[in-house]
Amino acid sequence: MPKVAPIPDAAPGRTGRGRRVSSTLAEINVVPLVDVMLVLLIIFMVTAPMIQRGIDVNLPVSVRAAQITDERVFVSVPLGYRQNHILYLADESIHADALQERIRQKMERRANKEVYLRGDGGVQYQDLMDVFDRLKAAGVEKVGLVAKRPGEK
Repeated sequence: MPKVAPIPDAAPGRTGRGRRVSSTLAEINVVPLVDVMLVLLIIFMVTAPMIQRGIDVNLPVSVRAAQITDERVFVSVPLGYRQNHILYLADESIHADALQERIRQKMERRANKEVYLRGDGGVQYQDLMDVFDRLKAAGVEKVGLVAKRPGEK
């Protein structure tokens, strides 16, 4: 609806229209908005592939699982590891400082340098990473983390 605004009287003897009609622009011009949005879309389409970085993961590929012929090496981290730094290589308890040398001895004659790491559910993540770093320093190429399936004892 147009607004009607009175004109202030500048000259008292002046004749003419006493009122001026002005209309407000009630519509939004969407053309500049669409132009800006298309430019932003093009910028994001060009830069998004450059920003995304993936994580390199060595995923196993298996058509049929083959029987493992080698002896598996298990390292178990008990709940009390943080206090005494004692862990188990197979069934033998050893101190964490001796782990590297013992693993090097076991891995000397092996073709695949794989170790399976078992950690108690209450062990802190940092403790597992400490053992993981010690295994890597001993020359282990692959470290597998062992977990139970739901309902398994």
